[in-house]
Amino acid sequence: MGMKDQFQDKSERLQEQAKQKAGEAKERGQQRGRQQREDEEMERQRREEQDRFEQDYDA
Repeated sequence: MGMKDQFQDKSERLQEQAKQKAGEAKERGQQRGRQQREDEEMERQRREEQDRFEQDYDA
């Protein structure tokens, strides 16, 4: 294997690693987004329940 082949192989490996890392970062970002939406939905439901509870005692 010549030097050109070695550099080309290394370049291809580095490109593949970069693609992998980008894909992993994208997945982590999507997971954080899903978790945030779930947290916001749970908080909204908690507030609605609290509001209903307070209305029951105000009546």
